[in-house]
Amino acid sequence: MFSKIVIANRGEIALRILRACQTMGIKTVAVHSTVDRNQKHVGMADESVCIGPPSSLESYLDIPKIIAAAEVTDAEGIHPGYGFLAENAEFAESVVESGFKFIGPKAETIRLMGDKVAAIDAMNAAGVPCVPGSGGPLGDDPEENIKIAKRVGYPVIVKAAAGGGGRGMRVVHTEAALNHAISTTKTEAKAAFGDDTVYMEKFLENPRHIEIQVLSDAFGNAIHLGERDCSMQRRHQKVVEEAPAPGITEAQRQAIGQVCVEACKRIKYEGAGTFEFLYDDGEFYFIEMNTRIQVEHPVTEAITGVDLIKQQLLIGSGEPLSIKQEDIVISGHSIECRVNAEDPDTFMPCPGTVDIFHAPGGPGVRVDSHIYDGYRVPPNYDSMIGKIITHGEDRITAIRRMRLALAETVVSGIKTNIPLQQRIMQDQGFVTGGQNIHYLEKRLNQQK
Repeated sequence: MFSKIVIANRGEIALRILRACQTMGIKTVAVHSTVDRNQKHVGMADESVCIGPPSSLESYLDIPKIIAAAEVTDAEGIHPGYGFLAENAEFAESVVESGFKFIGPKAETIRLMGDKVAAIDAMNAAGVPCVPGSGGPLGDDPEENIKIAKRVGYPVIVKAAAGGGGRGMRVVHTEAALNHAISTTKTEAKAAFGDDTVYMEKFLENPRHIEIQVLSDAFGNAIHLGERDCSMQRRHQKVVEEAPAPGITEAQRQAIGQVCVEACKRIKYEGAGTFEFLYDDGEFYFIEMNTRIQVEHPVTEAITGVDLIKQQLLIGSGEPLSIKQEDIVISGHSIECRVNAEDPDTFMPCPGTVDIFHAPGGPGVRVDSHIYDGYRVPPNYDSMIGKIITHGEDRITAIRRMRLALAETVVSGIKTNIPLQQRIMQDQGFVTGGQNIHYLEKRLNQQK
């Protein structure tokens, strides 16, 4: 087991990793920008290293500085959390080449799954169901692209192979609009990701977003921990997540879960990962794999009792999985609401000083947040300031506990999206469950 690691992140996920390390007897090094010197985890860490100014390009995305922090503190491993460099193959490679352990999958695996075309090819070969599509990059022959679209069937979606987070994609409903959409997406992809490779898929008009959590070690052992429903989205960004997914049967769970387990073994995956699917008319269609811990991991922890960060650390240190598939039992229901420092109506970020923060409590309530009274939310990073997670014996209990938790939460001095989350928890469509990925956006547009 590691004796000391660097936490290469900030905010609530850095604090979450630090807490896991403390319970395992692992010393921690917090790296931080100048604006983050008062982060809670920085004060709690055994050591801290300032790695640059507020700009993430000059701090949290600066690979040499993070590796230098590991060198000067004699750390053994680096945990990337999520975001920033978590899915950067060059970073994973540099960490290992510098003599440290990267707490995540190998660089070649990150590279494989980061290229959407290569990932789809790998999943097809592994027997994972994929969305019908071009089966590879689109070329420059307009007539050939039209033929592909006809075979796939309109509407289609043109996607950047290096894209993600809802960027680099365009839906096409007619043949007349196809080639212009392809050229525009290629131009945007080149500018945003440095790679103009695009591919085509069938556009599923009303799917749900369902993902499977997996753990896999270096010895060929892999398990799944059930599914999460992340369909409550705005502009392709998740707002509310829950587990298990409403309406998914145990037979469906085990079938798709086992497919993901076999895929992990085939690609020699190591660590925690998530297979993301669109779910439509009873069928799962692979869209991508996240080769890191997810923001929404607490809902899986709540229903399985498995500490996913602890498992990442164990696998990263070279330990074999001690959990078998038969050990995973789904218990109750869990919901997570992301709390963002933003206007609940306009969604504009609202950085500033938190005058008072009061966290909710009671049975089945968990809060993952790094803020405190007097904390200043900087304008330089993502606006998420925490997550509220509830768990109950069934879905309606988890919803009722979330309503109470949101009502109890006090964040004064800045605006947050808590009023939006309260509206969602009261929304009859959400309470019914099983809504598609467009539901929240449509409801918000109706309320304007």
